[in-house]
Amino acid sequence: MRCNLEKDEKVYVDLQRHLDSQAIGFPATQSGAELRILKHIFSPTEAAIAACLTYKFEPIEMVFERAGHLVESPEKLSEILYGIEKKGGIEIKMKGGKSFFCNAPLVVGMYEFQLGNLTQEFIKDFDDYTSNRKFGIEFISTKLPQMRTIPVAKSIQPQHHASTFDEVTMLLQQAEAPFAIFECICRKKKALGGDPCQVTNRTETCFATGSMAHAALRHGIGREITREEALSILAENQKQGLVLQPSNTEKAEFICSCCGCCCGMLGMHKSLPKPVDFWASNYYAAADTDACNGCGNCEKRCQVGAVRVSGKKQKASVDVNRCIGCGLCISTCPEKAISLQKKPKQVRPPQTREDLYDIIMSHKKGRFGKLKITGKLVIDAIRTGQPDLLR
Repeated sequence: MRCNLEKDEKVYVDLQRHLDSQAIGFPATQSGAELRILKHIFSPTEAAIAACLTYKFEPIEMVFERAGHLVESPEKLSEILYGIEKKGGIEIKMKGGKSFFCNAPLVVGMYEFQLGNLTQEFIKDFDDYTSNRKFGIEFISTKLPQMRTIPVAKSIQPQHHASTFDEVTMLLQQAEAPFAIFECICRKKKALGGDPCQVTNRTETCFATGSMAHAALRHGIGREITREEALSILAENQKQGLVLQPSNTEKAEFICSCCGCCCGMLGMHKSLPKPVDFWASNYYAAADTDACNGCGNCEKRCQVGAVRVSGKKQKASVDVNRCIGCGLCISTCPEKAISLQKKPKQVRPPQTREDLYDIIMSHKKGRFGKLKITGKLVIDAIRTGQPDLLR
């Protein structure tokens, strides 16, 4: 019995190490919370099979070459993999009537697909893990972030000549069908903990398109909507003051609509002394103090604490080290005292998620690289007068 328990534990350790070697890492912690997360999702057999996948989508024949010692046939392997996907442990994409399989990172991936399976035990283990410094350093150490921020429509002016990948309407117009709408898991998690969202009481605010929408619909965690319905819901999200964060790709597979009180990504942003260095956005906001009337709308709308109304004359100012260029402060300014500015260097996102992960993998940082990032965070906290962020 003890031997079996030790064998089972080793299977989860092996899967953790395997996932940590992929494009989006999954580092071990002293608490072992990462192993508990895996046990919530995978049986020992499923964990062993998941360790035979990679971050790239592969056909069943290629996966069977690595997993053939664990299962008798490709057909049985496919059956098990579909069962793991149903539990949110891996991703499956259909192409030409054929299934392709890959590992899912914790975020964005396994966590989001727990939407229909959230328990207090999982939430506790997830929070323990994602609040650990090792996870945070791994998450921000990628060459490119998994997500990016695009401006709300009302903040974009003709002179910006905005690229199609920076306009949410164009992103949806060019996205592959089907379209799925589902609950924001971050808001659901907070609500289950007795801390409901302060920005909206609407729950269905996040979208998936194409293969990710197919997966959400297979999971039963989303419902299919038309492109027109998606545009209408997005318009309401922007009106209510939610930050638009699609996948960091030209072809958006998902669009999250985020708030500062619930979103894990924006929460991590607020814990960094100079978050703009780790954020993907082509814009920032600038305030005209002469035109500002000090109403405070901009400060209330900002989800990341980048805008402040202060001083004797109560004027707005923007911390460019914190501004993510979402445009929410601009869309409700009665005096048009805040404007959206293009960054000098515009960054074009990778075409697809596979391209994004290839870039991240080719620049994956080792222990020394992560130590350098830790050192940068310490220096930035001191230089920006935010030593409390070092705790």
